[in-house]
Amino acid sequence: MKEKIPIEYEDDEILVINKPAGLAVQGGEGVAHPMDEELPKQLGYKIHLVHRLDKETCGLMVVAKNPEAASKWIKLIAGKLVTKEYTAVCFGAPKINGKFQKSGRIQSNVTKGERELPAETNFLVEDTWERGFEKTNVETGETKKEIFQMSKINLKLGTGRMHQIRIHLASVGSPIVGDDRHGDFKKNKFAKQKRLLLCSRRLTIPLIDGTSKTIEIDTPDYFLKNEKCD
Repeated sequence: MKEKIPIEYEDDEILVINKPAGLAVQGGEGVAHPMDEELPKQLGYKIHLVHRLDKETCGLMVVAKNPEAASKWIKLIAGKLVTKEYTAVCFGAPKINGKFQKSGRIQSNVTKGERELPAETNFLVEDTWERGFEKTNVETGETKKEIFQMSKINLKLGTGRMHQIRIHLASVGSPIVGDDRHGDFKKNKFAKQKRLLLCSRRLTIPLIDGTSKTIEIDTPDYFLKNEKCD
């Protein structure tokens, strides 16, 4: 990995990093250059994972500097004392019982292996718009046009299941742009978007002195292609 992983905040216990999309958090069979190997090379010391982001999801995550800090921050995150907020650009907009809903809570199980785990995602639709897309058949030269409703959604997690946001948004009719696993493959082809438009944008963390700190980043430039243009 040539580019350094950006560090957005640091204290004696933790780092808050800005993980690029496509970078796996943890190593394993077939995984090259995972974050838990590359970041220690960059820093010169070992780091300890306290939570994770999907490989395709970009944005903020906490890593600990030592085992004691890791134990503490795992408990803080499990106790919901760390607030994680995400931004997603989606096709469509959330519909609950067939009706558009600007804000609300999605509560449905997420499958992990053979288990059904309860999951909760809170959402707020920040904006909606329509966008036209064209797709040209390379064999016939024929161009097909489609207009899709789009939405920008803020999300807060009540639980942290794997692919939870992607599964929940797809279940209410607003699949994330670029999500070929849980989303709409045909619409992604029109949008020509290969990267998932989901970003961990804001983290609010407790500090040792009893106050809190919010770290916030902008979405990457590749989000702009499908965001609303005024």
